[in-house]
Amino acid sequence: MAEESLRQAFVEKQAAVDAQGDVVRRLKEAGALKQEIDAAIEVLDGLKLQKSSIEEQLQAALGSNDGAAGREAFRQAVVNTLERRFFYTASFKIYRGVAGLYDYGPPGCAVKSNVLAFWRQHFVIEENMLEVDCPCVTPEIVLKASGHVDKFTDLMVKDEKTGTCYRADHLLKDFCNDKLQKDLSISAEKAAELKHVLAVLDDLSAEELGSKIKEYGITAPDTKNPLSDPYPFNLMFQTSIGPSGLSPGYMRPETAQGIFVNFKDLYYYNGNKLPFAAAQIGQAFRNEISPRQSLLRVREFTLAEIEHFVDPEHKEHPKYCEVENLEFLMFPREEQMSGQSAKKIRLAVAVSEGIVNNQTLGYFIGRVYLFLTGLGIDKNRLRFRQHLANEMAHYAADCWDAEIECSYGWIECVGIADRSAYDLRAHSDKSGVPLVAHEKFPEPIEVEKLVIAPVKKELGLSFKGNQKMVIEALEAMNEEEAMKMKADLDSKGEVDFYVCTLGENVVIKKNMVSISKEKKKEHQRVFTPSVIEPSFGIGRIVYCLFEHSFYVRSSKVGDEQLNVFRFPPLVAPIKCTVFPLVQNDKYNEKAKEIAKSLTEAAISHKIDITGTSIGKRYARTDELGVPFAITVDSEESVTIRERDSKDQIRVTVEEAASVVKSVIYGQRTWEDVWSRFPHHSSESTE
Repeated sequence: MAEESLRQAFVEKQAAVDAQGDVVRRLKEAGALKQEIDAAIEVLDGLKLQKSSIEEQLQAALGSNDGAAGREAFRQAVVNTLERRFFYTASFKIYRGVAGLYDYGPPGCAVKSNVLAFWRQHFVIEENMLEVDCPCVTPEIVLKASGHVDKFTDLMVKDEKTGTCYRADHLLKDFCNDKLQKDLSISAEKAAELKHVLAVLDDLSAEELGSKIKEYGITAPDTKNPLSDPYPFNLMFQTSIGPSGLSPGYMRPETAQGIFVNFKDLYYYNGNKLPFAAAQIGQAFRNEISPRQSLLRVREFTLAEIEHFVDPEHKEHPKYCEVENLEFLMFPREEQMSGQSAKKIRLAVAVSEGIVNNQTLGYFIGRVYLFLTGLGIDKNRLRFRQHLANEMAHYAADCWDAEIECSYGWIECVGIADRSAYDLRAHSDKSGVPLVAHEKFPEPIEVEKLVIAPVKKELGLSFKGNQKMVIEALEAMNEEEAMKMKADLDSKGEVDFYVCTLGENVVIKKNMVSISKEKKKEHQRVFTPSVIEPSFGIGRIVYCLFEHSFYVRSSKVGDEQLNVFRFPPLVAPIKCTVFPLVQNDKYNEKAKEIAKSLTEAAISHKIDITGTSIGKRYARTDELGVPFAITVDSEESVTIRERDSKDQIRVTVEEAASVVKSVIYGQRTWEDVWSRFPHHSSESTE
């Protein structure tokens, strides 16, 4: 309401300034007395001051342009450092590159590899998951069953003169955000309209999206040319399998389908017991219409996905008590719809009050929180946002996104969804292979079961080529439909029956189908498991980690600004550097001796024997995020420097590797070793 009232006040004050300006002009044109003109100008100046005050308040409420400029400058500093130190770079750069494709350099590969190693430890090993590795090339029939062939699309528009393509929703989103942030003169009503458009953006049809683009006069960003109407574009890369080209396929857009189609074997491998989880790390491919935002929106990327299979009637989790007391920022859909902000909620409260659908979903939300904060993501810039009704798939029970704030805003990095039984049922229907689980009863139980028995001979005589579709429709009836048909057949002898695959009604006669209820003894319950799916965009997590870890500090010598990545030892690309203080054969030999012991302790390290000053060597490794530096300044002992505090301890040459190892692997903290060994602070060092 503050923003709305400020916008209204600004518009009214601007109108008052314009009106008073007209008064001053008329007085001057009429040759009025100077005293009268000066009085009118004084009123005008007062109105301008009031307008400026309201403008400042409104900019503060929106987030000022200075803030946007600051975010842009910060992002540029991060990206420049990442590219200069070859964390990543545009692929095929010497050929001018391809949008949405990036290469990771040595430090970037190391950070990404460390993130994935922690993911495996935190999820696969600690949760005893079953890991699989499936091909990237996927037959069309698999992705037809999953819905990707028909529905994995974004709406695209084209520059009508150059043919350049853009994502339609991105253009509309950018327009609305720019208007809200930069155009202070729009009315409160117009601002409310633009915010509503942003809220329902994912739910707009092609026609509605095109109508808004025309209404707002949105043109091609680069040329200002008119745009085509939006039309769907499938994001999958199509290919063919084999030399004949007769077996169509696609590069997979996600890794999940490989797990679903292997459910039967995974279930058997797990001793036919639920619940269990399967996991996969691999490359996925999406032919993005207009990739942007660096590593956040790319055409080839690494996914780490988990499919946790659970009995739909029993979604409790045995380890839920380990996470239920976690408290972090959550953004339920009610708060989003009412214009509120995310707030800290204890996970136990969210689950018990039904904000989170069930315990197992809540458990994985908690585990994702521990994973991301363990990597070094700032917990104050991490939130879990619940999908709005218009975002959720029709089959989903509940969905949450782990969103991380960076210079681009809040970015979805992990999706955590209860997908019900949709995926397994879809593949069962398409393949004809039942992907089900069994629950054996201690004692057989008697149940009354509906039995629908189509008479194929009679149906074949009447419907010929359509026989199969009629039979499938009859067998798919629920109990209520079937018993009504039985009653109508008994009383009338025939009934009209709608077959959706034919799109028309057919006449079913009494001799074509037998419908009854039979009592049977059952020894087990057969059901399709539900799936809880946490899906991790590794590249997005890594980029946000880069931003959250980056800071600049002043050099003690001169005004130089030094870039630092404060990576935790867990994900740092290099754990330790070894520096002989001066060029000296004895010091160099000691450095090699320490390097050998670091190798034996499986600690990644780098020796720097360049002739540059020790300060410059420290600065170079700080810029790579190396947490510890060993400086060889005698033959008996060395110093170990900690990156962020720049404090140093002194240990013997023989102790150096074991001390670094103990801190890197969390057996001791830096404070522990600081108190145990001789030390000096950064101030006394410099």
